[in-house]
Amino acid sequence: MAKNNLVTPFLKWVGGKRQIMSSIVDLLPKDINKLNYVEPFIGGGALLFHLQPKKAVINDFNAELINVYKVIKNNLDELIIDLQKHKNEAEYFYKLRSLDRTEEYQKLSNIQRASRIIYLNKTCFNGLYRVNNAGEFNAPFGRYKNPNIVNAPTLKAVNKYLNSNKIDLITGDYADILNNTTKSSFIYLDPPYHPLTEGSSFTGYVQGGWNIYDQIRLREVCDELDKKGIKFLLSNSSTDFIKDQYSAYEINIVKANRSINSNGEKRGEVEEVLIRNYGNDKK
Repeated sequence: MAKNNLVTPFLKWVGGKRQIMSSIVDLLPKDINKLNYVEPFIGGGALLFHLQPKKAVINDFNAELINVYKVIKNNLDELIIDLQKHKNEAEYFYKLRSLDRTEEYQKLSNIQRASRIIYLNKTCFNGLYRVNNAGEFNAPFGRYKNPNIVNAPTLKAVNKYLNSNKIDLITGDYADILNNTTKSSFIYLDPPYHPLTEGSSFTGYVQGGWNIYDQIRLREVCDELDKKGIKFLLSNSSTDFIKDQYSAYEINIVKANRSINSNGEKRGEVEEVLIRNYGNDKK
């Protein structure tokens, strides 16, 4: 079945993979189409939507994000109607943003919560989902003239893809998902990146962030996958710590343009790593 080019990420996400997609695709297993696709840190879903597998398990610890995927799959018409209500105004933005600090937030329906996330993502500064340690959305208003709040063609295409294939949508700890994988699975891991410097962090989209011990735990989980003969490909920042953690595996360095640093002078091309436990010559 031909891929639908309209099936693309509907949210801008920290560390999105579209600009290094060709490098990722070059490193995929030759038998990728025969394997069950599993992505424990789905984020914006760039690789999922690029490959459009017929069977996949996708997960994210961010329950609000997975709720958006579920609402697009199950309640698309209602979601589009709710998205049309939003205003591209600072006062309205901050009022909606502040809802997760109130009891009123608990009264929102799944559709209203998904609509809120999409709206904030499309209108906030830099267009990125970012929360503080309490899990509260904290990106400021972006002041864009014409943000594409209701991207109906993309939402409809994603809805059709999710409903035409066996795509399991799960929220929880990534290790729980991976415990159920077998040699017939392929795992793509795109965790919160290890910070390039002590003062920087890419981990603004998960409550509490990620620390060095989370990275070590993930590497230990990857070691278990490798022992079971399960193929994985992992992306992360190109730091000495990450390269040391995964020194037993194949490491490819790629360059990506990133614009998430608050200091504009520090934005630009950065090195990232793609790590895998299989050779590309294997069929």
